[in-house]
Amino acid sequence: MIALGETRVHLLSDGAFALDGGAMFGVVPRAIWQKTDPPDEKNRVPLALNVALIETAGKRILVDTGMGDKWAEKERSIYGIDRTRTLAGSLAALGLTPDDIDIVVNTHLHFDHAGGNTRIVDGKPVPAFPKARYVVQMGEWEDATHPHERNRASYLEENFVPIAEAHQLEPVQGESQVAPGVRVVPVGGHTAYHQIVVVEGGGETLVIPTDLIPTSSHLPLPFVMGYDLFPVGTLEAKRRLMKDVVERGWTLLFYHDTKIPFGKVQQVKDKFVLSEVKA
Repeated sequence: MIALGETRVHLLSDGAFALDGGAMFGVVPRAIWQKTDPPDEKNRVPLALNVALIETAGKRILVDTGMGDKWAEKERSIYGIDRTRTLAGSLAALGLTPDDIDIVVNTHLHFDHAGGNTRIVDGKPVPAFPKARYVVQMGEWEDATHPHERNRASYLEENFVPIAEAHQLEPVQGESQVAPGVRVVPVGGHTAYHQIVVVEGGGETLVIPTDLIPTSSHLPLPFVMGYDLFPVGTLEAKRRLMKDVVERGWTLLFYHDTKIPFGKVQQVKDKFVLSEVKA
């Protein structure tokens, strides 16, 4: 847990999975990225699903929901899905249930960020957090519900259409405050309407960039995923964010990092140097 004044940010887990290392690091050669992220025999690198639970002003907010449980055995093998830890189990460890969540922020609607939005009841997907409003950029919703060949595999309707059908969807347009001290900021890059989450309290700031900077290994500006639809947009958004992170001493939470979930960054000449922040 990290405290920002009276705001509390808990680190939850929805397990882990693995994706192709070349896709995760784009144009960066394997000879470079394998030094920090050695791949397995299938060229996959391990990725965490670090879900933030923000407690502020009497509200409980989840930032993304992991991959969830709606996976066939073939898909579990392809993605190396590890369900040793689950989001529901992480909540239970804090004495909470899905009914205790007031807001879910989806930074975007890819399956590894929105998979836990729903669960199967009587053979049908229903909202996993029945009392929550789900906040997503309107443009992201439109793209997810009208996918093209390039992004169709990442958008699974069972993860988000039931939210709208249950009247729990809250689309926003542009920067928006979702609770006191918690706002979403569209940055694009990974998807056209990908948004990050900024948490402020007690004079401190925590940023949850999710797939803008998925792991601490992606801090260098050119380290942009092959999955990003608009890689130059990612580059420019990272440049803007990292300027504030360095100059203002903001803390980062890395959604996919298996080793260092929280960190602060200094710039030494042309390199970013990470210092882990212990929760």
